[in-house]
Amino acid sequence: MSEIVKEADQTIIRPGVDVVASMAETFKEELLSAINSSDGVIVIDLDGVQMVDSVGIGVILAAHNTLNQADRKLKVINVTKDVYGLFTTMRLNRRFTVEGVG
Repeated sequence: MSEIVKEADQTIIRPGVDVVASMAETFKEELLSAINSSDGVIVIDLDGVQMVDSVGIGVILAAHNTLNQADRKLKVINVTKDVYGLFTTMRLNRRFTVEGVG
C-alpha cells in the first residue's frame, strides 16, 4: 500500500517497495485513484525503491499518458542511479521529469 500525500498543487505517491510485477496491479489502482481525485502534478517518490521492472515501467508510463491527455504532468523523484539509468536509456526522461537521489 503506497503512501499518498496531497500538498498544494501536487499529489505525492510513495510506493516504498520495488515497482515490479507482483505489486503492479495495486500500484496502478492507487495511481489511477490519485489521478482521478486530484488536480495538478502527480509525483511518484521512489525513495526506498531499488528496482523497477518492465511491468512497473508500463504502469508509470500509463499514468503519464493518462495525465498527458488531461494536460497534466508526472514527475518521478528520488530515483536511484540504476533506475535513473534505465529511465534515461528508455528516454522516459524526455516524456516526464525524472530526478535522481541527491
